[in-house]
Amino acid sequence: MRSVLTALGIIIGVGAVIAMVGIGNGAKAQVEAQIASLGQNVILIFSGSTTASGIRTGWGGAGTLKIEDAEAIRREIPGVVAVSEEVRSITQVAAGNQNWSTQVLGESAEYFDIRQWPLADGAPFTPQDVRSANKVCVVGRTTATQIYGNENPVGQILRIKNVPFVITGVLTPKGLSPQGVDQDDIVIMPYTSAMKRVVGGTTLRGMNVQIGDATEMSAAQQQIIALLRQRHNIRPGRDDDFTVRTQQEIAETATAASKVMTLLLGAIAGVSLVVGGIGIMNIMLVSVTERTREIGVRMAVGAHGSDILTQFLIEAVTLSSVGGVIGIICGIGASKILSAYAHWPTLISMSSIAIAFLFAAAVGIFFGFYPARKAAALDPIEALRYE
Repeated sequence: MRSVLTALGIIIGVGAVIAMVGIGNGAKAQVEAQIASLGQNVILIFSGSTTASGIRTGWGGAGTLKIEDAEAIRREIPGVVAVSEEVRSITQVAAGNQNWSTQVLGESAEYFDIRQWPLADGAPFTPQDVRSANKVCVVGRTTATQIYGNENPVGQILRIKNVPFVITGVLTPKGLSPQGVDQDDIVIMPYTSAMKRVVGGTTLRGMNVQIGDATEMSAAQQQIIALLRQRHNIRPGRDDDFTVRTQQEIAETATAASKVMTLLLGAIAGVSLVVGGIGIMNIMLVSVTERTREIGVRMAVGAHGSDILTQFLIEAVTLSSVGGVIGIICGIGASKILSAYAHWPTLISMSSIAIAFLFAAAVGIFFGFYPARKAAALDPIEALRYE
């Protein structure tokens, strides 16, 4: 019973480490999956900020990007496989007696390939629709449900700023973005149509650029920056009137909080392991005192100090290792329960299991060494006299 209670500290510690790190890794994996929904090898370009009456609008506030900039990127940057010009607006849309405020995006026909965003129904608009600024659009699942309910919206008319647009397709649901925005609450149309009929103006708010090879992302980013600075006549030392971000940079920023949370949860759970190790040292010190005569008898019949040291070290490591194995099982079980009932994303990695087990064994060695050394240093005669 005493050994079981001693191992319980290790069991709780290892189980807590695996469960907590699993929760942190699950949250990180969920964010990474959301970032992946942006597409593969994507570089995002935002127009600059504008300031009016002391108020800064942030990225995209000023229309500093032009259609000619996108054409230059297509033409001059090696490795670029697709570019989508982008304008955006929050606009009221309506059909029949239903209306809904949603995000309207103007994009090129390549946007759906860049974002790897297939359609659940219908078809996307075509390059010819973009060139002709046709009144066609694709809607997200949320927008379609809010306006049309359970009806199929494909082929129906959606009024955007009182301009009738024909819905050609419905996007496959993507869920929340890394910023917590519903990606399915959206209407996407040709950017030329958005400029002429919805948003107005002749400038872009951004661009989505896809690079063919992931290893060329950094080089392409620098080439795009140099090209846009040249086209916008920005002198050396002056700030850019645009912002260029790679998908990797966005992912690192978005997962930074998850990494900190994982480390914090793991550190808190690791304290339980240390407490369990102290429990092992405590019980081993008691064991040395209780078994003093046994130690004396062993030494009297020829056992060396190293034999006694090994004996007590093995006992300590066995306690911590068995506790570690049981803790691993408990930690995995706790993660599964949290995932099933609390709907928390959890991800158990072999590395976290291996680290937790090795740390448990190391705790047994570290905290078992002092009692074992104390036992090995006992004088055989005094040990035999001990009552």
